[in-house]
Amino acid sequence: MPDTALIADPFVNTQLARWQRDLSAVRRLAPKTLEAYGRDLGQFLAFLAAHTGGEVTLGALKELRAADIRAFMSSRRQDDVTSRSLARSLSAIKSFFAFLEREQVLATDAFNAVRTPKIARSLPKALTVIEAKGTIAATAELEDHPWLAARDMAVLSLCYGAGLRISEALALTRADLDAETLRVIGKGGKTRLVPLIAPVRRSIETYLEVCPFGLEPEEPLFRGIKGGVLSPRLIQRRVAQLRGWLELPPSATPHALRHSFATHLLGKGGDLRAIQELLGHASLSTTQVYTAVDTDRLLESYHKAHPRA
Repeated sequence: MPDTALIADPFVNTQLARWQRDLSAVRRLAPKTLEAYGRDLGQFLAFLAAHTGGEVTLGALKELRAADIRAFMSSRRQDDVTSRSLARSLSAIKSFFAFLEREQVLATDAFNAVRTPKIARSLPKALTVIEAKGTIAATAELEDHPWLAARDMAVLSLCYGAGLRISEALALTRADLDAETLRVIGKGGKTRLVPLIAPVRRSIETYLEVCPFGLEPEEPLFRGIKGGVLSPRLIQRRVAQLRGWLELPPSATPHALRHSFATHLLGKGGDLRAIQELLGHASLSTTQVYTAVDTDRLLESYHKAHPRA
């Protein structure tokens, strides 16, 4: 992120700091999102300083026009920035100006004439039920240490059997297993309850029986080979090995197991709103993408199996 102290006056920098605190404390954005938003706004202020030929002041922000915003986006396009990154940049800039308006610092309608870049729709790449189960079951075949095989199988079982992200699975503690449901802390610090079905619980209990380290109730459940906190990268590498061994497509990743969890639930008649809650999606529109995935699989099966397809 550019040093905004060099491109904006003290008042603007103060507002920038207040906005970032608001994103963290009130909106509770994830640290990486906060970092990206700060970087995006820093790039915009740097562009604005060069564009106007001077330090960015409150007056300069008040005079902001739609043409200035389009010029910034055009300059980012020339740097081969994707539409998704551009859309996030625009979201960050809008967020800052919305904050200034709420704080009655300034108001602008410059964004009314600026369109958000269109993002190509990409559907989650779910595995089949056989592929998902096979990926988890095959873990033991690639690991000589029984406790490491049990550990990796338990983590992947949580991704597929409970729909957890890797980061959420690795953040679990021994104490989290005391109830019938898991209390999961997801993106933005939001908490949700996820049922711990019998096969997933058994895989975790198997890991606990062979794990060579003492696990205190409030300490991380999954450990590396030397007893430290397990790195997500190790699970990603394990799935990459499984992908090659089982001849699965490149889209077969740990996160694909989470996608498969949602797709297979929906395919069996699961309620979309319930699946939203299980996944921890803030918006139902995020979960609705799985309806398209399931429809695609239905049509694929139809064309393969129907005699007149």
